[in-house]
Amino acid sequence: MLAASYKSLGAADQVLEFGELPTPVPGPGEVRVKLVFSGVNPSDVKSRAGSRGMPYERVIPHSDGAGHIDEVGTDVNANRIGERVWVWNAAWKRAHGTAAQYVVLPEAQAVLLPEGVSMQAGACLGIPALTALHALQMAGGVQGQSVLIAGGAGSVGHYAVQMAKLLGAKHVVATVSSDVKAKLARDAGADTVINYKTQDTTALCLEASGGEGLDRIVEVDLAANIALDQAVLKPNGCMAIYGSGKAEIAVPFLPSIIKNIHMNFFIVYELSPANRSMAVSQLSEWLAAGTLRHNIASTVALADVVKAHQSVEQGAVAGNVVLEIE
Repeated sequence: MLAASYKSLGAADQVLEFGELPTPVPGPGEVRVKLVFSGVNPSDVKSRAGSRGMPYERVIPHSDGAGHIDEVGTDVNANRIGERVWVWNAAWKRAHGTAAQYVVLPEAQAVLLPEGVSMQAGACLGIPALTALHALQMAGGVQGQSVLIAGGAGSVGHYAVQMAKLLGAKHVVATVSSDVKAKLARDAGADTVINYKTQDTTALCLEASGGEGLDRIVEVDLAANIALDQAVLKPNGCMAIYGSGKAEIAVPFLPSIIKNIHMNFFIVYELSPANRSMAVSQLSEWLAAGTLRHNIASTVALADVVKAHQSVEQGAVAGNVVLEIE
């Protein structure tokens, strides 16, 4: 099979290779997916650059993808052959991700993709959509709450804006960095959109909450936004934190304890079985109903994987980047 891979860590144009590798065969309890698209996420790029070390001799990157099941192992119902699926965690603690023509993984990690949802969109669900959904479902959910989505036009944020409204949030605020991104967030359903580069974000967040402060923040960059978050959260407010531009962060203690702020850190790869099941179930319901908008910003051929990684690394596009396998 054709695949993109790397045997050492470093810059995309220095370590990524494209060529033939052995086609995997499913073992007991596994399915093989003939991939159509592979999602390229910031965490994939960071892993290739060295954030998690090199635990395997060779890594085929990317955790997200979509395609058809073409072969099953023992203990898997043969009726699944031909099923359209999206996959999650393909490259988490595994050497073989979705930047290839085929991937083998436990059958639970291949989820039915409704006919009305494109394969491109299916390749953007495992990390962006599930991250957004868990950030909103955790700690009691957002029904009746005011919610700030940091980076409301990003791959996670765009889903989070929509999902917050679907889950009953009373007011959704989104921060963005350009007029183009403002339109994306607004079209996704944000009630208030703030350009943090040109507007007073603190004042506008407080105004949107009627001066009370926000109930929840879905945070993409804690290092950059910690002071803002502490200023605009109401007492007993919740932060759902899935990212940070810096690994080392100084968190002011007094503002956090005075407001009794709840800081909830999570990584989507390590959701508990119960939390993942809840998120996948809700996401599947929305996909079947055609409820969600999907923002595919760039589609790149598998052979041009270096270009895709560089695009994600540079933040060159607003939305999801996918590799076309065929």
